Amino acid sequence: MVRVKRGLMTKKRHKKVLALAKGYRGVRSSAFKHAKTATMKAGLNAYKDRRRKKRDFRKLWTIRLNAAVRPLGLTYSRFINSMYMKHVKLNRKVLSNLAISNPSIFADVVKFVK
Repeated sequence: MVRVKRGLMTKKRHKKVLALAKGYRGVRSSAFKHAKTATMKAGLNAYKDRRRKKRDFRKLWTIRLNAAVRPLGLTYSRFINSMYMKHVKLNRKVLSNLAISNPSIFADVVKFVK
C-alpha cells in the first residue's frame, strides 16, 4: 500500500478560508480556526441581508410614494387600491422613481387613478 499524505488538501482548504478572511481585524485574518468562524458568520449575514435588502427597498418605495401622494390628496393605501381597481401595472419601484424624477408625470398618473 502506498502511504497517503493529506497535507496538500488541508493546506488548500486553509488557504481558501484565509483568503476569504483577508481584511478582517486581528487574529481573525491570520489564524485558521478564528478565520473559519468569522467567514461562516459573514456568509450567514450576507445570505440573510440579501433577503433583507428586498424588504428594505420595498419599505423605502412605500414611504416615498406616501410622501408623494399626500400633497395630491390621497393616502398611500387608497392610491395603491385605486391602482389595482384601474388595472395600472406600474410597480412601487417604478412609481417611486417617477415621483422623484418626473413629478409632473407622476401627478398625471395620480390624476388618472383618482
